[in-house]
Amino acid sequence: MQIKVEEKNGIKVCSAEGDIDINSSPQVKKAFDKLVQARSEKVVINLQKVAYIDSSGLATLVEILKNFKNAGGKLKLCSLSNKVKSLFEITKLEKLFDIKDSEDEALQTF
Repeated sequence: MQIKVEEKNGIKVCSAEGDIDINSSPQVKKAFDKLVQARSEKVVINLQKVAYIDSSGLATLVEILKNFKNAGGKLKLCSLSNKVKSLFEITKLEKLFDIKDSEDEALQTF
């Protein structure tokens, strides 16, 4: 699992690559905890290169969202594959997360 963080117009864009599962979830949480501690207020997680998320990965993303909200920040997800998008729909998490089709759309809607 790799997470590349860039800044675009004052918004942190985090591009994840690899599966978010029981093995990588602690690494993912640690990376986003750093952004919460740095008081990053606007964050986009680009999941274009994530093919698989298991239940622990979903739980980690929910925890990350909660941590950003508690710190006064906003978090958006974008570029979900059809498989990952259907997982969010099945679990009803698309109602919890702000999910955009593209990174550009996510950046424009802050």
